[in-house]
Amino acid sequence: MFCEKAIELIRELHRMSDGQLPAFNEDGLRQVLQEMEALYDQNQSDVNEAKAEGRSDLIASIKLRHCCLLRNQRCVTAYLYDRLLRIRALRWEYGSVLPANVRFHMCAEEVQWFSQYKKSLASFMRSLGGGEGLDITQDMKPPKSLYIEVRCLKDHGEFEIDDGTVILLKKNSQHFLPRWKCEQLIRQGVLEHVMS
Repeated sequence: MFCEKAIELIRELHRMSDGQLPAFNEDGLRQVLQEMEALYDQNQSDVNEAKAEGRSDLIASIKLRHCCLLRNQRCVTAYLYDRLLRIRALRWEYGSVLPANVRFHMCAEEVQWFSQYKKSLASFMRSLGGGEGLDITQDMKPPKSLYIEVRCLKDHGEFEIDDGTVILLKKNSQHFLPRWKCEQLIRQGVLEHVMS
């Protein structure tokens, strides 16, 4: 039936919870585009036949196929736009480096879009704060204290804070660090906030 493959793309996104990115369904998208091409070709031949022979009985089927074309177009656009919104949210959640399992679910064009978005956001943040820049991805919620206790979940190596102190982040070590320096590493899964 018409539009079923396009609706399945939307259902696939709906089944995933917010914040998750399903694998890019290239086959499903290709099938929808092939269906649209077939509908368009059939409409073109029917329009030409209706004009040449004056067949008004074809108008209903032409309108039906045109509505299906528009519906498929809306579904494909919604599918791609929703994926871009999810990818944009991942930039704010994980930072400028996405985990490999997330990148695996993206197509080449989405990786390119993410790279451009990352550059645009970085350029905007550099323009803030009187030439010094301001990282607006930090402190997504107002902090209760400026320092937090964190536990290292995996070996990360040396980590330098603003006063020049270098800290070695080894697995299972605990540290009392500035919140704004840790948030990115917490989102990446290197550190975890220790609640006392």
